[in-house]
Amino acid sequence: MRSAKKIMRTVFWDSLCVHLFETLQPGETINAARYCQTLDTLREAIRRKCPGQLTNGVILQHDNATPHTTQVTQGWLKKYGWEIVSHPPHSPDLAPSPLQATEM
Repeated sequence: MRSAKKIMRTVFWDSLCVHLFETLQPGETINAARYCQTLDTLREAIRRKCPGQLTNGVILQHDNATPHTTQVTQGWLKKYGWEIVSHPPHSPDLAPSPLQATEM
């Protein structure tokens, strides 16, 4: 029996709505250029769905994966003035372990 191919789905949301739900093609990977394309798509989605929100500033939380930390991505974020909130690694509040989930 063959196993299912892995796919990557990305979701960007805020307290008002989901702004972008993106699914990559099987076998497609994320690099800095592809991540910046996703950010371009996100920026356009925010502009369409919540006019004025871009002028108020965007706060983005992502981890320290290589596509997020490259100079290309950092340049994109600086260009548009998006603030980054760090994502603590292995945060039990954000990613509870199965043991912690059963104790809740």
